[in-house]
Amino acid sequence: MPHLAYLSLGSNIGDREAHLREAVRRLESAGMVRSVSSIYETEPVEFTEQPQFLNCAVSLESSSTPEQLMVQLLTIEKAMGRQRFQKKGPRTIDLDILLFGDGVVDTPGLTIPHPAMQYRLFVLEPLAEIAPDVLHPVLNKTVRELLKEAPPGQRVHKAQEM
Repeated sequence: MPHLAYLSLGSNIGDREAHLREAVRRLESAGMVRSVSSIYETEPVEFTEQPQFLNCAVSLESSSTPEQLMVQLLTIEKAMGRQRFQKKGPRTIDLDILLFGDGVVDTPGLTIPHPAMQYRLFVLEPLAEIAPDVLHPVLNKTVRELLKEAPPGQRVHKAQEM
């Protein structure tokens, strides 16, 4: 039975927009892309000494399990040149599962809902554009509510339509 998954995509190396568009194209092979947010330009969080990001959110219908979907996302990242030299460092593409239906996963390799999504405007702004009323299954709040409650100070602005 297909599940609706919500993903966050980000890039801050090379042709960031082209990387996002290519990732969306490749996501078609992991399931049916239902919607894609606008592209947002955002400042890096945590490790701030790196280029700015372009981010977007995608809703994806998938018959995979969350673990299978994560493997597919890691395969796409690797195929697109993602290298993991530095935690939170620059990357050609970053694909994260934010939500997977109303499911909760807590394993050593995967946590859904994404454990930091409620604190990150670069995740919440694009996600609120495509899924404002989707409920966070642990916090029991909509994406719109999470966005209103998110910590201030992160600079996020809509750069362009996808």
